[in-house]
Amino acid sequence: MDRKMDKDMRTAFWRAFHASPVIMMRLANIPGHAEPMTAQLDQDAHHAIWFYTRRNNRIASGGAATGEVATLQHEVFASLSGVLVEETDAAVRAQHWSNAVEAWFPEGLGDREVVMLRFDIEDAEVWTAHLGVKGAFRLLTGKPIDQESAGEHAVGSV
Repeated sequence: MDRKMDKDMRTAFWRAFHASPVIMMRLANIPGHAEPMTAQLDQDAHHAIWFYTRRNNRIASGGAATGEVATLQHEVFASLSGVLVEETDAAVRAQHWSNAVEAWFPEGLGDREVVMLRFDIEDAEVWTAHLGVKGAFRLLTGKPIDQESAGEHAVGSV
């Protein structure tokens, strides 16, 4: 049975995602595979994720979208749904611009082909994995894993 997303699960998600901010994004109603995007995160905004991309990118048109997260240490997995829209607030665009972003877009923030998208998150499912030493041993030796102690699963807003 799915449990409702609580503060601890939200905290675990955002902490792990911040350490490994890559998400596979896909528009919901357009054929094609998801693609990796580097998320621009705001500590105070747990309702949205931002991305820089080019106007000719397959997700640049925006609309209903899904995002899949598997953090670097594989301690958190998430499936997010929401809407991608162009971020037009110049202050937000400037706030997230960095040397790392400029490495991908050398013409700078003023390049008309660079678009910032905001993924407004509407719904999420999050799984945490914490097998521990015993669980890892069981996994390596083919012994049954106790689902109750393997991690948690929650549904709701992040």
